[in-house]
Amino acid sequence: MAPQKPQEPEKLTAKDHKERGNRYYQAQRFDDAIAAYSAAIIKDNTESTYFTNRALCHLQLKHWEEAESDCRRALELDSKNIKANYLLGKVCTHFGYYDEAIKVLTRANEFALNQKISFGDDITLMLRQARRERFKIEEDKRLTQEIELQSYLNRLIDDDIEKSIQDLEKSENISGEELQQKQDQIRNQGYKNKEMLNNLFSQVDKRRQRREIPDYLCGKISFELLKDPVITPSGITYDKSDIKEHLHRVGHFDPITRVPLTVEQLIPNLAMKEVLDAFISENEWALDA
Repeated sequence: MAPQKPQEPEKLTAKDHKERGNRYYQAQRFDDAIAAYSAAIIKDNTESTYFTNRALCHLQLKHWEEAESDCRRALELDSKNIKANYLLGKVCTHFGYYDEAIKVLTRANEFALNQKISFGDDITLMLRQARRERFKIEEDKRLTQEIELQSYLNRLIDDDIEKSIQDLEKSENISGEELQQKQDQIRNQGYKNKEMLNNLFSQVDKRRQRREIPDYLCGKISFELLKDPVITPSGITYDKSDIKEHLHRVGHFDPITRVPLTVEQLIPNLAMKEVLDAFISENEWALDA
């Protein structure tokens, strides 16, 4: 009787590999999870979820380039993949690609709202971070330009002082004592002009130290500065136009708590409006930020 051949183990499907990867991820065995998701991708490279799951593992291990590649591949397969847009936004924020980060995170938030999927505050927090970092870069550029302008104007005043003195020295009908007196007058006036100029820039610098919009003054839907704050029965403050658009376009529920909500339940947040008005009165730049 011929010996029986050992039975080959049943071949795992792409979904099997994915489930195995999920178990590894839950156990924080991220390298094993990456191997499992990679095996799933080999079986089926048309499923965006496999790429986003692997990207999440790469992020846990700080493999930023690999995570970016997986997110972009997932979006090629499904541009409305919320997780892929969110994770790519996280990667772009890390690399300093703030414009793209804001774009994909905004898209992730819109898709989450439209599909009525809750991501908690994860997307909104990352979006505010990307906006804040981009604003800081713009502020640094503006500060550099102002420093250069200040230096340039100071040099112009110094040049004007020297030119005026040189012209004065060429005058033939002036005594030595009078020449010295007029030179001192020119220098003193020039120094006063420089002092006024530098004091003006100093005041700008003091205002600049407050140039950051606090998160609590930003809408939780548009992430822009609140204009007409209203509060829901759940205690969440939104900008009135943003929440009304959400209720009309997405559904009659609170976007964060998911509790049923109607326009009639919105109440003006007078306390927040008072804080908002006080902030704007001291920081008019925020209207254009």
